Amino acid sequence: MHSTSHAPNREKDMIPRTLLLGMAALALSTLGLAAFSVATGRDRVGVPVTGTALQTTPIVLIGKSAQAVVVERPDGTVLADLAHGGFITVIQNGMSRERLVHGVTGNPPLNIVQYDNGRLVAEDPSTGWSAELYAFGSENKAAFERLIAKAGE
Repeated sequence: MHSTSHAPNREKDMIPRTLLLGMAALALSTLGLAAFSVATGRDRVGVPVTGTALQTTPIVLIGKSAQAVVVERPDGTVLADLAHGGFITVIQNGMSRERLVHGVTGNPPLNIVQYDNGRLVAEDPSTGWSAELYAFGSENKAAFERLIAKAGE
């Protein structure tokens, strides 16, 4: 009897060479475009226009679970107790993560800032983190506008 051992065909497990070359070309071209932009002093695009702050509303976001959040005034007055906070919970989670990275203790207020050009921004003075709330759609922006209105009552 003749026994032949077959070595496994490792070529099936490999990423095709053309795909690797394409990925390298994409990375290098992206790096080249960024370097060209910096070298020529091209203005940055996609950066929000600053505008003038019309109103700053400090709020405290307290995460209760993956979906639940309590929103309070800095004095502890509850503005909303949301079992399903939706986008407000997303912002609270992002803020909490940034505070964890920066070693912020306690739960200082988050500022919701309305600008004269329509921007609505969540700004965390304790870390410098911010989120452009208007950029996530009108419904998500409206959720924070309702909180601002309630905080002003």
